[in-house]
Amino acid sequence: MIDPLNQRRDQEDLSRFGYAQELFRSMGGFSNFAISFSIISILTGAVTLYGYGLEMGGPLEMSLGWPLATVFTLAVAASMAELCSAYPTSGAMYHWAADLGGPGWGWLVAWLNIIGLIAAIAGINYSCAQFILPFLDIPATGGNLFAALAMILATQAALNHYGVRLVAYLNDASVAVHIVGVLVVVGALMFLAPQKPLSFLTEAVNSNNRSPYWWAFLLGLLQAQWTYTGFDASAHMAEETADPRRRAPWGIVLSVAVSGVAGYLLLIALTLAIPDIASVLGAKDAGGNPVPTAIAILQAALGSKAGGALAALASMAMWFCGLSTITSASRTLFALARDHGTPVPEWLRTVHPRHGTPGPSIWVITCAALAAMAWSGAIPVVTSLSTVSLYVAYLIPIVLSLRREGWREQALWRLGRYGRWVNFIAIGYTVLVCIVLVMPPNQLAGQTFLAVLFLLAVVYRVEARKKYSGPEWAGRPPE
Repeated sequence: MIDPLNQRRDQEDLSRFGYAQELFRSMGGFSNFAISFSIISILTGAVTLYGYGLEMGGPLEMSLGWPLATVFTLAVAASMAELCSAYPTSGAMYHWAADLGGPGWGWLVAWLNIIGLIAAIAGINYSCAQFILPFLDIPATGGNLFAALAMILATQAALNHYGVRLVAYLNDASVAVHIVGVLVVVGALMFLAPQKPLSFLTEAVNSNNRSPYWWAFLLGLLQAQWTYTGFDASAHMAEETADPRRRAPWGIVLSVAVSGVAGYLLLIALTLAIPDIASVLGAKDAGGNPVPTAIAILQAALGSKAGGALAALASMAMWFCGLSTITSASRTLFALARDHGTPVPEWLRTVHPRHGTPGPSIWVITCAALAAMAWSGAIPVVTSLSTVSLYVAYLIPIVLSLRREGWREQALWRLGRYGRWVNFIAIGYTVLVCIVLVMPPNQLAGQTFLAVLFLLAVVYRVEARKKYSGPEWAGRPPE
């Protein structure tokens, strides 16, 4: 239950930025954490991406790569959390960049964030459709897949449209599904499956003969980085969260920290249960279709029913992940439209008077995700574009924050005297991740991203620069 006095205080805080309280402020701290945790979705990442990491770096990738990526991603999350505390608005990184660097940087970050989230929605839900159709005994062919994708997107958009409170409840349930699911899988593998010796976790091998090994290991880190996206959702929900200057930053950091611990337990359990690396990487079903490596491990260790149960858990996690990502993306589009940074801004900024949700932005994001999947036709394209776009959007405001003093005084959640060092670590690691993301065999991500940057530059120079001046409050302290 939200205290009316605290709600009024939050509304007055938002009014200092020149915005009225239009969105329904009903989220507590746990629900704010839950939305970012649901988007990270360790069950989705571990099941669909496990094989990539195992192929690149072998067991050592699982035992060392995941914790390394977690620690450095926590530096990125902490840097973003401090900025979120200073700017508790739905614009999130867009508003941070606009205030610290000017309207051009803000506009670029907003669209990179929106494009990255649209691509993520497309990839997540397409994977969800691939997992669901076999349960319904429907062939996972092109037409069936896109029909299932459209149905999944429609349910997620409708739930987002008809109430942030309902979405908050579903995200809370998603946390339970992830944590309980991980504990059940880990317990079953540890107590019921044959185990490799612990020394197996130190084996530095790769299955594609990529050389040298350290480069293959770096490429394998993308297993974690493809998973660690979307934790900025807690910041996007700041205008719908009680006491956002404290709770939204904790939502960002805790979503990464809890995902790191739970994900590591799952990866170690799966790795110790591998009967043979080559057999699980090359596993196929009765129809000759590839089986996700994590499911192949579970089937080999515990039987086909256990593999089916993990696939069911993964599909449920993917659905929750897509639901939360639409929530996050629609708030970014709403915030940019509110500042007249989009086409038809008056329509896109419309909030439903009863449900308190930005309906037009929700449905535009949903249709754009469907169009993105129809255009690309391949998950690797949208996944790579999503990750590069989001990490560049994370990087820009952190870099800009080092150029200006005074903004930290507005934050209630602070890194203290070590803040700048945390920022430097976050910047260095994000640059490394972005470089690795566009190296072979992922060069398509770099080519697609450069094309997106070129298109955005043309649109801004020809059209947006003449009409868009950024948030009115940007560049000066809030009144």
